[in-house]
Amino acid sequence: MLVRAGGSAATGLRGLWRRGGSAAGAGGGDAPAPPPPAAATCFPLGRALLRVRGPEAALFLQGLLTNDVTRLAGGGAAVPRALYAHALNVQGRCLYDLILYRLHESPEEPHILLECDSTVLDSVQKHLKLYKIRRKVNIAPCLDLSLWAVIPREQPGDIASSLNKCADQTLVLTPDPRTEVMGWRLITKKEANLLDIIPGSHIGNIQDYHRHRYKQGIPEGVKDLPPGVALPLESNLAYMNGISFTKGCYIGQELTARTHHMGVIRKRLLPVQFSAPLPLENIPEGAEILTESGKSAGKFRAGGDELGIALLRLANINEPLCLKMPGDKVKLTATIPKWWPKTAGK
Repeated sequence: MLVRAGGSAATGLRGLWRRGGSAAGAGGGDAPAPPPPAAATCFPLGRALLRVRGPEAALFLQGLLTNDVTRLAGGGAAVPRALYAHALNVQGRCLYDLILYRLHESPEEPHILLECDSTVLDSVQKHLKLYKIRRKVNIAPCLDLSLWAVIPREQPGDIASSLNKCADQTLVLTPDPRTEVMGWRLITKKEANLLDIIPGSHIGNIQDYHRHRYKQGIPEGVKDLPPGVALPLESNLAYMNGISFTKGCYIGQELTARTHHMGVIRKRLLPVQFSAPLPLENIPEGAEILTESGKSAGKFRAGGDELGIALLRLANINEPLCLKMPGDKVKLTATIPKWWPKTAGK
């Protein structure tokens, strides 16, 4: 699993480190030199983990999520350790974005962890229990575990080698299933010392993690994917390996499959950069983004400083755009992420 990560993740972290280093040196010759680069930056994530365990765990989740969860049901090295998926409502709109982790090594007793936005942990738990009925499944939050995003600085082969050496000290250590630019996901016990697990690593600021996400156009959580509003294919679920179009029925499947087979997706979530840092407290939820002529081009979802993520019409992304704010307009540019399929956005 670990050798899957590519060079893009390392490139992303180099950018994060350089940003901190250049700030340290901005004051002139007396400024302290930046610290030596860490092998990886580890970001403590505030997302929650939910345990789904029992003989029917994979089949139970199969009918609720967009991805083919039966791929996690087996055991052995060939079975993926993690999957990305969304839970949809009956209208086919996103409720929760999830990463699933396989803990079991044997298919007889599936044991799966669900990663979700911590603000909707209770809602996810209620959603699962609503459909549990008589399934042989136990559902419970995991309060004794810590979740980390690990973005490597070293060359992929070097960092993969060092992570392989410490894999036995972790509960889960796997490439992020969405895209290689997001590095690895790491799950440990609360009391674990991260510096022992990944020697030479550095604990990063969570705001830098979000900047990295926004720069790459990766949505995560209810601010980026408003429950009951966001559509999975507009949210690039297929690009992030989060959906199976061959698995059969699941809640919300009909609209999603029809949209896919029609092949027409006019709007997508895209990374945006503003001409100046934004006062986020003054931006209304779903603020409108306009073209130069005043035509609606999409809506702002979330961001920080000068970076963000927005749902935009693909036909307008090469035009001058601006965010409409109370009493003001802020210019922005949208970009197509390099990790997207080569034919995307055309």
